[in-house]
Amino acid sequence: MQPTTPTAPPSQQPAPAPAEEQAGKWTVLAIVAIGVVMATLDTSIVNISLPAIAAHFHVPLSGAIAWVIIAYLVVLAALTLTAGRLADMFGRKAVWIAGLALFTTSSALCGAATSLGMLVAFRGLQGIGGALLMAVSPAMLTRAFPPSERGRALGLNAVFVALGVSAGPTLGGLITAHLSWRYIFYVNVPVGALGILASLTLLTERLRRSHSRFDFPGACLLGGGLAALTGGLSFGQELGWRSPLLLGLLGTALLLLGVLLVHERRHPAPLIDLTLFRHRVFASSSVSLVLSFFALFGGSIMMPFYLEQLRGFSVQTSGLLITPLPLTLAVVAPLSGSLADRLGSRWLTAAGLSLGCAGLLLTGNLDARSSISAIVGSLVVTAIGQGLFQAPNNSALLGAAPTDKQGVASGLLATGRVIGQSMSVALAGAIFPSLGGAFAGHELTRLRESGATPERMAPLEATFSTAFRTTFLVFAAIASLGVLATLVRGREGRRARP
Repeated sequence: MQPTTPTAPPSQQPAPAPAEEQAGKWTVLAIVAIGVVMATLDTSIVNISLPAIAAHFHVPLSGAIAWVIIAYLVVLAALTLTAGRLADMFGRKAVWIAGLALFTTSSALCGAATSLGMLVAFRGLQGIGGALLMAVSPAMLTRAFPPSERGRALGLNAVFVALGVSAGPTLGGLITAHLSWRYIFYVNVPVGALGILASLTLLTERLRRSHSRFDFPGACLLGGGLAALTGGLSFGQELGWRSPLLLGLLGTALLLLGVLLVHERRHPAPLIDLTLFRHRVFASSSVSLVLSFFALFGGSIMMPFYLEQLRGFSVQTSGLLITPLPLTLAVVAPLSGSLADRLGSRWLTAAGLSLGCAGLLLTGNLDARSSISAIVGSLVVTAIGQGLFQAPNNSALLGAAPTDKQGVASGLLATGRVIGQSMSVALAGAIFPSLGGAFAGHELTRLRESGATPERMAPLEATFSTAFRTTFLVFAAIASLGVLATLVRGREGRRARP
């Protein structure tokens, strides 16, 4: 007779694997890649097509046309945290499929829009779908991969984000030039349909209903506050930083977010569990996340102005020179994530932001006579630093959250990214023009087209370089604050209590 294996009592039996593990970690990774690339692609692909969209609807390339971009970003910032809470209540699969369906449908509606107002409205709807996707994707990866591979998985997720952002301008330009601006939206339809089919077929998680209440007042306060903040920062340069409308938006944001903090402390089932921030690793990771995007995103904003206005490079050449930034990030992030799984995140994140700070200083010292190798080298240093930081920091943030708060933690991660990027745009839009950089860049482009002599352009080049350098010094200072935030996080390895 063969010996029988004793059966453990029910209380000692291992819990069933979550739906993501049952589907296979690489399957989940592929499904997440579809949604993340679509959502991030739409933050950059529209920019290059704005002139064609403005010409089609017979509107100037300023003012109302900007809402085609801003509507998506504002809704994305306002709803991502709420989407994370819904994922904790009803399950990741349900929120993920809803996001794919909404994003795909709204993409088709954007492509078919017959007026600018319709396009802006459908872009807002698309932002809701993007919020559902971006909020739940890190949590899906965290559950699909074991803790020993979490950093690696989130590093690959960073690759998807980098691919979406970097491919946007090139893909948008090709589609607009050879087809129509409408197809930058239509291209999402078959990809989204494939993602929905794969999610329905391969993800086995069942719809569940949490016994806790949904904090609807908290969702309204949070959405309104973040929408006012993001909208105000987006329009800061256009309205003027002393504009009553802008000050009203920022004041409304502070008021709503202040009331939200009081409300969340008293609500029995808050939208944001503020006790998460008592966990030192979670709080440090959250702060350093916002500061990193606040500082490092500024480089990608300012470089096109430097390359095209100060140096006189074409749009195509400028795009090629900027390409090493996302490509380097895509290579470094998975490697740093794997290292974080073995070594922890503290020193990797500190080294990454320190390197990013050095890259910002090198970039700020570029002038009208800097070599191509100096330009590319400074961007590569910044990208290596960003890649070293992102995956380990995201892994630490999600690893510090309890298992029943992974959706909220994932939503906080995505929201922090959008807020950091919005503040970066606002700061660059405040410092650079105030020091004469925007005017100098515009005049340099005009004089270069008219064949002006180098002597006549030299004073404008000096003004541009001074404003450019000062802007990057400020961004480097913010990155140094992020380094400090990474160093105070303490030891990892334990989750906050559920």
